[in-house]
Amino acid sequence: MSPRPDTRIARRFAALKTEDRAGLVTFVTAGDPDPETSRRILAGLPGAGADLIELGMPFSDPMADGPAIQASSQRALAAGMTLKGVLAMVRAFRRTDDATPIVLMGYYNPIYVYGVEAFLIDAKAAGVDGFIVVDLPPEEEKEFCLPCLAAGLNLIYLATPTTDENRLPRVVENASGFLYYASITGITGTRSAASDEVAAAVDRLRARTDLPIGVGFGIKTPDQAAAIARVADAAVVGSALVALAAGDDPVARVLGLTRDLAAGVRGARR
Repeated sequence: MSPRPDTRIARRFAALKTEDRAGLVTFVTAGDPDPETSRRILAGLPGAGADLIELGMPFSDPMADGPAIQASSQRALAAGMTLKGVLAMVRAFRRTDDATPIVLMGYYNPIYVYGVEAFLIDAKAAGVDGFIVVDLPPEEEKEFCLPCLAAGLNLIYLATPTTDENRLPRVVENASGFLYYASITGITGTRSAASDEVAAAVDRLRARTDLPIGVGFGIKTPDQAAAIARVADAAVVGSALVALAAGDDPVARVLGLTRDLAAGVRGARR
């Protein structure tokens, strides 16, 4: 196991533990529905209650994502968003917020085209804390995971209901930041897992790692977020927020739902 970097992610989860509450992780796609609106949404998320932010790197073939996130990538790409543009958004965000962790989430192809070494240098300089790269399994850790750790950044791996006891040690071996439990099999934003199933899964994961456990896929309402927050270290919400970026008044609607979700998460253990 490689040493885990001390990033804003680790510090935020330590603070949440001190507060005896779970965190809210929000996902939005960079540049959706357009760069300026996206920057306003990103800037407003911490004040609305987001404890960590996953910022999607738009990609033309987001194979693990459901219709809402696929559509958000298409809108962002059509509006001119690029990987350099994503990093510029993070730099702008850091001018007023140096505390909220930012995780870039997406697929390896744009990173590979950019160049891993150059991308990690630029991402760290911009203020990125870690990455979720959904199409890079642990077996390919030399491609990106180990360089991330060497650069002092987190690589967050996903576990699923089909991650069995033989594979789980390999998944958590060099994971850092937190472990993302995708609570259903299939694409994002479709159905939701039962809370008792999630609780059992979180217990199983905690027996294998001391990393915080964030649970996502299918969380749409404050009540669902609260149910996750009672058993996990964070509730991760993406598709429900991204879907609001496509409609009227996206900034108010995305931040409004974030406030409602945060209220559910923060009140879950009272």
